[in-house]
Amino acid sequence: MRRHPRRGEAGRQVTAPTKRGAEIGRRIGVGLMYGLWKPRVLGAWKVPATGPVILAVNHSHNIDGPMVIGVAPRASHFLVKTEAFVGPLGPFMRAVGQLEVDRSTADRTAVTRALDVLKEGGVLGIFPEGSRGEGDFAALRAGLAYFAVRGGAPIVPVAVLGSAEKSGRLIKALPPLRSRVDVVFGDPFDAGDGSGRRTRKALDEATERIQKQLAAHLDNARRLTGR
Repeated sequence: MRRHPRRGEAGRQVTAPTKRGAEIGRRIGVGLMYGLWKPRVLGAWKVPATGPVILAVNHSHNIDGPMVIGVAPRASHFLVKTEAFVGPLGPFMRAVGQLEVDRSTADRTAVTRALDVLKEGGVLGIFPEGSRGEGDFAALRAGLAYFAVRGGAPIVPVAVLGSAEKSGRLIKALPPLRSRVDVVFGDPFDAGDGSGRRTRKALDEATERIQKQLAAHLDNARRLTGR
């Protein structure tokens, strides 16, 4: 993806994410995730090898995003809340292709940059529940449907299981070191009804279809992993 500056919502200059940055992030993620924990990855072959795609990931722990970045077969750009871009972590996350989003407002800059990722045939990672919680896909925001329909990208459901089961002894905020974390990729599907409509009603209907697909994938992932 081209690297070019834009002016953000507050007038700050922002830089478009690059595929090279995301690939560097993926390689770092591989080393960290497999070095600190024991990921068991199922169904990674289901992620389309080329073209735009959205990874819809459940979210119950802070390591869920980095875990998927590290085990996914393609480099990805995740939409991450702006609160995570603090201190030296902010420049690093931007450098490795992650997308800052302000959840308190309609962040047009983040939306444009996310659509740019899909337009360039990249992988966009989204936590459709909006924030960390039970990780059960019970309540979805409409953003996922919007990006899928507007970007013309299939959705691949991703279930991360085991990240929030226990706290580590040394670092309470993380899962126990060398514990197993399961990441299950599902079959890609289209969110729209084929009409190309982007009305509020169409997006609401797409969100409902997405919720059913994601919930079914999570149930299947739990049966496969026994978690």
